[in-house]
Amino acid sequence: MKLLAVDTSTEACSAALLIDGEISQQYRLAPREHSHLILGMIDELLNQANIRAKDIDVMAFGRGPGSFMGIRVAAGVVQGIAFAHDIPVVPVSTLAALSLVAMDQTGADKVIAAIDARMQEVYWGIYTRNSGAEITLLGNECVIKPDRVAVPETGEWVAAGTGWATYGEVMKPKLGPRLVTSLDDCFPTAEAIARLAADAYEKGLSVSAAKAVPVYLRDNVASKPKQVPKRA
Repeated sequence: MKLLAVDTSTEACSAALLIDGEISQQYRLAPREHSHLILGMIDELLNQANIRAKDIDVMAFGRGPGSFMGIRVAAGVVQGIAFAHDIPVVPVSTLAALSLVAMDQTGADKVIAAIDARMQEVYWGIYTRNSGAEITLLGNECVIKPDRVAVPETGEWVAAGTGWATYGEVMKPKLGPRLVTSLDDCFPTAEAIARLAADAYEKGLSVSAAKAVPVYLRDNVASKPKQVPKRA
């Protein structure tokens, strides 16, 4: 299988190519430069592997949550290539990818991922990994005020992401001594997205390019309730 993954959802910009279990990656911390970098990263990976875009079997991207502009960049790039060559796409949660990066760095199996969502909020997701290396979301991903986050009542946890860097003084005391470590400068990567996407693809969880859309989370809380017409 040849799988191409991209992520531009945070300050980090990356692309990864997975071919028969081997992964190569281009990665840079480059805020606001993603649209200028990502196509070059993809070209570099394809050239190194001596393949072309039409040879790709499946594509994946960090579908959010994260930077609104960044998520749209990744979705647009993937949709363009996938449309042109009729390639299936696997959208992957950036919070899941962030959790996998933190698990790889620490060896932990329990991670609370939080990305700074601006506007005094965080994108929040709680993930665990079982003995089979499968990543599982506990509850739902959400966008929430830092003082309203609910942490698990038991277990030892790793905190990961820029949300912890910005609002750690509010959120870390909720875990207390059960906080093993905090990776405040941890970011999702295309490599992690590629690994998660490969598993999802094998389970038949791909979509067409037209359905490869961003997930913002904030849309769900920003929408206004519908007005009920008054009776005459």
